[in-house]
Amino acid sequence: MSFVSAIRSHIPYLRRYARILTGSQQSGDAHVRACLEAAVEGNEELGRDLPPHVALFQLFHACWNSQLDVTDSTDSQNPLSHVTPKARQVMLLTSVEGFSIEDVASILRIDDDEAQALLISAQQELNAGLATRVMIIEDEPVIALDLRAIVENAGHTVTGVARTRDQAVELAQKSPPGLVLADIQLADDSSGIDAVKDILGEMNLPVIFITAYPERLLTGEKPEPTYLVTKPFMPETVTATMSQALFFFDKEAVAAE
Repeated sequence: MSFVSAIRSHIPYLRRYARILTGSQQSGDAHVRACLEAAVEGNEELGRDLPPHVALFQLFHACWNSQLDVTDSTDSQNPLSHVTPKARQVMLLTSVEGFSIEDVASILRIDDDEAQALLISAQQELNAGLATRVMIIEDEPVIALDLRAIVENAGHTVTGVARTRDQAVELAQKSPPGLVLADIQLADDSSGIDAVKDILGEMNLPVIFITAYPERLLTGEKPEPTYLVTKPFMPETVTATMSQALFFFDKEAVAAE
């Protein structure tokens, strides 16, 4: 298998990372296209001495760091604005994408000690993050219990757990949440995606989808979720994704005022 072919399977996960990093499917996918085009045109090179997935993410950041992106600006009214852009990158690369500190250092072209310090800084700021009310849409009791514990340990409040589309809509109307964690396939063969569409038709809030098959929603070919968590998940992955989703939603709310 050629090196270029080896990186192809990692592109959906780069899309996930770029979407979380920018808070937008459109912006994230555009950044991924731009970095791949830069490699094709010879403006940036893939690190062929690195593992393919590390080389791909390093390529992305070589392009990303050369651009001034509005999402990297700070907002003093948002508690998470004190997490520097690079610290957020380290947090997401480790917590969401599962890279080691050594791999993150290679991706960002910094040393291991700096990467570790940035991760600690981000985690400390997250502890004083944006508390909100979270609704869980999940039909598996054990997974729902895990999610409840993660949400509460992160300082949030759980409004309830829904197992079907109808239950989710009813619960949202009865106890409006500030964020939704939604499984894709629900107990009565209804869809978590359809449940979320119904809820978003009545209220504006961030949503994180949880699925065992994230690559199916990371094609870049149609409207797709911005925030995706892969099953089985680590607690820090859910916590980091919630914080990033709330970070961008809060920025948008402040900008709209």
